[in-house]
Amino acid sequence: MGVGVFERVFEVGPVFRAEPHQTSRHINEYTSLDLEMGFIDGFEDVMSLETAVLRHCLDTVKKNNTYELEMLGANMPEIGDRIPSITLEEAHRISSEITGKDCTGEPDLEPEEEKILCRYSQEKWDSEFLFVTHFPTEKRPFYTMDDPENPGTTLSFDLLFRGLEVTTGGQRIHEYEMQIEKMRKFRLNPDDFESYLQAHKYGLPPHGGLAIGLERMTARILDVDNIRLTTMFPRDAKRITP
Repeated sequence: MGVGVFERVFEVGPVFRAEPHQTSRHINEYTSLDLEMGFIDGFEDVMSLETAVLRHCLDTVKKNNTYELEMLGANMPEIGDRIPSITLEEAHRISSEITGKDCTGEPDLEPEEEKILCRYSQEKWDSEFLFVTHFPTEKRPFYTMDDPENPGTTLSFDLLFRGLEVTTGGQRIHEYEMQIEKMRKFRLNPDDFESYLQAHKYGLPPHGGLAIGLERMTARILDVDNIRLTTMFPRDAKRITP
């Protein structure tokens, strides 16, 4: 909603999720690095901005926190001019060719696929980062814009880094009637979103955004297997105190 006023909006804040998974990559409270940008030509603009933001953040940390990085044994990545990008369909095909396990048609990436694809990206493009795009409509939130040229898929992406998804993002729906229609397809009542829809009704620019999971990013930089080790008070399905 803020992007219609400020064009670019940035936020660092806590996210609380009723996360049923009890894995090394899920917690119920995490810190999210969010951004939204307006007046985009396509979701690729959001991916380009994330590339620039990550490069700047990593360069700044390397410049200002040498002592801490050495103390923690951090392995800081390098980001080139661009991060390679493939579609989910291509990602499944690459994974299937490497493993012999057919994942064609799956709506998301398995954790093992993420590891395989990152190794592939490192070998083929010398990049520890990899964008995967065009996830199915049913796997993305109701506000994600569908790809008009590929029905059933969305103008969305994940960013993989050293075998783990660290970002989800994409282009948002900015047209009022389009958002109403998609809400109904998701069996949502537009009347329950009256204040949210005011922004669409009175004018939003084409826009998109993303969320970076800080704990996941930190875990990959520090090469720890469990993201609970990257937060002071991990919250999961079985722990809420201290």
